[in-house]
Amino acid sequence: MKEGRKVQKMKKKNKYNWILLFFIVFSANIFAQKENPEKIKKQSNNYIARAQDALSENDFAHAEAAYRQAIAKDPSNSMAKYNMGNLYYTKEKAPSATDRLKQAAKVADSKEDKHRIYHNLGNTFMKQKNYQEAVNAFEDALRNDPTDDETRYNLALAKKMLEKEKQNNKDQNQDQKNQDNKDKKDQQDQQNKDQNKDGKGGDQQNQDQKPKDEGENKKDKKEGDQNKDQEKEKGDQQKQKPGEGDKKQQQQPKPVKGQLSPQQIQNLLEAMNNEEKKVQDKINAEKAKGVKVKTEKDW
Repeated sequence: MKEGRKVQKMKKKNKYNWILLFFIVFSANIFAQKENPEKIKKQSNNYIARAQDALSENDFAHAEAAYRQAIAKDPSNSMAKYNMGNLYYTKEKAPSATDRLKQAAKVADSKEDKHRIYHNLGNTFMKQKNYQEAVNAFEDALRNDPTDDETRYNLALAKKMLEKEKQNNKDQNQDQKNQDNKDKKDQQDQQNKDQNKDGKGGDQQNQDQKPKDEGENKKDKKEGDQNKDQEKEKGDQQKQKPGEGDKKQQQQPKPVKGQLSPQQIQNLLEAMNNEEKKVQDKINAEKAKGVKVKTEKDW
């Protein structure tokens, strides 16, 4: 029980301490606000002077710290923010320089200060190749001092770089579009090629999968057709009229000189048959008389 009471007392004590700390901070802020603005500005400028001394000795860390103190002391001190932005710019920290210069532009009062801030702000944007923002910054600078030729030159350069950037982007977009169209066409051609290949392969596969007996049926059908043709031809020959063969034979070409024509051979055979018949008749007649005769042919 005693330990629990001690814990409660500790919590109450801590709570009281936090309230007291908040009251002290709040009172300090109220006191600072009631502090003389001239005095605040003077103290802020003193920090700026310290930063300048540090820069003269190339002490970047102490210069940055002094500028931060100057800004913390007087947030409306545009000179502190402007100088700190320039410090970052010389140290190749363009993004940090841009942030500080934007802050300085918001609190600057005179046109001279605004012209100087926007001019350097445009340079930071050029450093980052943000040409559109650079054009805007240089235009703001000229609004506050139209007589500055250096700002006018920087503005012309920023516009030229911006136009070149837009043209490059346009060309790149066109190249990308052409490449996309080419890729799409190649893909479509490949798909068509694959489809044609699959279709041809499918026909071949279907042909290979046909039953073997289909080929045999075709073979039997072909043989049957041939037999029918032969029977038809035979019937046509049987129906041929008498004398057609002789007529066809007579229509054959004449033999070459020195050779017997078919008709001459036929006539010769008939003559031999007639002679043989005569001899046979003579033999028969002699037999009937009982006389022996020669039977050799005399032709």
